[in-house]
Amino acid sequence: MIKIQYNGFPVKKRALLGIIRQIAVQLHIKGAVTIKIAAADEVRELNKKYRQQDCATDVLSFPMAEKLPDGFYSGDILICRNLVEKQACENNHSKQKELLLLMIHGLLHLHGYDHEKDKGEMLALQQQLFATHAGEME
Repeated sequence: MIKIQYNGFPVKKRALLGIIRQIAVQLHIKGAVTIKIAAADEVRELNKKYRQQDCATDVLSFPMAEKLPDGFYSGDILICRNLVEKQACENNHSKQKELLLLMIHGLLHLHGYDHEKDKGEMLALQQQLFATHAGEME
């Protein structure tokens, strides 16, 4: 199960959930995932706490891979709504497409990919998945 939590940010929830669920199945991600779209101050606080970087970042992933009494939990993804807006403009696409891109990025991290350590595999797969599904956000 994938949940998207958002407050005060326009989200095409049905379309995003459909795509993200397809990608999660394709990546063999087991269990529940929570995706939260949050304000920059919350993202900054968690980025500082867990990555020692005192700034907001576009997406943070918190892999759990934990069996809970009500099922398996894969982890959490936190997306900065302020950076969604900024990067959508910079990338010349909609906020919904930027959300999709960042959700894909977060799912890949939950699956164990790390673009800071690999040789470009994660970002190549991210671009492939985005190219395949971005048209569904029209």
